[in-house]
Formats: sequence, structure tokens, C-alpha cells
Amino acid sequence: MEQKEDLLQQLASALRSPRGRYAKENTWQLLQKRIPALAPSARRRAPYVRPLRITAAAVAAAALLLVVLRFTVWQASTPVAPVTVSTLAETRTILLPDSSVVTLNRYSTLTYPERFDNGMREVHLQGEAYFDVHKDAEHPFRVIAEELAVRVLGTRFNVEAYSDDPQVSATLIEGSVSVIPDGERGQSMILSPNERAVYHRDNRSLQRQSVADAADDARWREGMLLFRNQPLEEIARQLSHTFHLTIRTEDAGLRQYRMTATFSDRDTPEEILTLLCRGRNMEWVRQPDGTMLIRPLRP
Repeated sequence: MEQKEDLLQQLASALRSPRGRYAKENTWQLLQKRIPALAPSARRRAPYVRPLRITAAAVAAAALLLVVLRFTVWQASTPVAPVTVSTLAETRTILLPDSSVVTLNRYSTLTYPERFDNGMREVHLQGEAYFDVHKDAEHPFRVIAEELAVRVLGTRFNVEAYSDDPQVSATLIEGSVSVIPDGERGQSMILSPNERAVYHRDNRSLQRQSVADAADDARWREGMLLFRNQPLEEIARQLSHTFHLTIRTEDAGLRQYRMTATFSDRDTPEEILTLLCRGRNMEWVRQPDGTMLIRPLRP
């Protein structure tokens, strides 16, 4: 108790005397020693936060990303428009959105989307076309040709599907294809190179045929009309499509008469028929409706 009173006396004296032990300057030094948290060595420094610098390049990248995202959303929500390509007296080569290449024969039509969405690569054919399909194992390629559907991954093949023909066919040149008849409700047929699948419309049957050289079915791309031991009825059918007119045989025996010949698509149908009939017991005549009729030679 006495020590406390003595200390108070000394403090009172210091307040009266600036030069005493408890003068203002000395008092502050004593407080600093007694309270370590206030000592300079123990003061906490505020954490340093590096200011964020936004450069022009970062702004441009963000803007570009926003544009790409908006375009992607817009594209996904926009219906895909179909593209239809038709030919007349010429062939035409078409590059599809997946880089597949299609050569369209005369008087044929191909319909395909502007872009292939949802993993589907599907085209529709009326007439004849040669396909060189870009390989994509995750997205099969499908050709809908009248009553026949042809599925592939990556390959080369020829499809003939004219609406007024009694049959639809697909000939494989390279790779592998699956052919499904009757609107994909029938049983599929897997083709190997140099094989042809023929769908007969009359009895809705699918037939496999072996061919010597499947590439012959696509010689029309080179301007050639190639017939190898084919019946005259088949030759007349192909010539009819090439020249967009009607050529038919009158006699049942002539229809099955087999011939081998090669012509150019620059030859006229009159020249071709004259050469086919020359030296054989047959002739051709033009009917009043424009039909070119092959018949037995008459005296």
C-alpha cells in the first residue's frame, strides 16, 4: 500500500515537472516497453494486394469468346436448311459439309443439309451418283436412295436409283457398306469390294451380285458409256437415263441379247443405236411420241 502511494506521488511530481522520470517523452517510452503490441517491431503490416491490370488483349479475347459462344448458341438453335443440287445434260461434283465428295450423274438430284448436326450425315439421292465418303468412325454416312438405304463409315461406291426404274442398286468399289432395303425395315446386306446389291421393286427382294470390276459402274464420271456383256434391255435403260429420253426394245428375245461395247457420252443416241444394230438382225426406229424403238430387222 505504501509503495502505491509513493508511486502516485512520483507520478504527480512528474506531471508537474516535465523533466522528471514520468515526463511526457519518458512516459511514452515506458508505455511502449510495457505494451509489446505497440512496439514498432511487433506491429502487423496490412497485406499487399497487387492491383488487377486489364490489358487491351484480354478485353479483345473476352469479346471474341462472347461472340463465339453467342454464335454457337444461335447455330444450335437455328434449323438446318436443306441444299438441293440437280443436273441436266451434265455431271457435277459436290463437296459436302464433312469434306465427302459426290459426283452427280446426268439428270439426277442430291439433297443434303447445309451442315451435319447431331452426329448424322445423311443425304437423299434420286438418279445416280458416285460417293467418296470422308471417314468418320463416330458419325456414319447414310444415303437414302428411293427404297434403299446405304450406310458407310468411309468408302467409295456408286448408287443408281431412278424413280422409274424397276430396280435400285449400290455397287461397292472400296471399303465396306451396309445396304438396307424397303425403308430400313428389311434385313441388311454387307457388301465387299466388287459386289453389287440390287433391290427389285416388283417383289421387294434384295440380291447380291459379283462384278468383275466395280469401277466400271462409275466410268460415266470419265465420260464413258461402258457395257460389258450386258443384255440389250439394260443397255437401253442406261442410254435412256444418259440422254433423258425413252429407248426400249420391242422383242423379248432382243431384250436378253447380250453385248459388249464402249461409247462416249459425246456420241449422239442415234449414232450409238446405229452402231449397236449394225451387222445384227435388228434396227431402230423413232416413234411418233419420240420413243426410240429397237426391233428385229424387217424386210
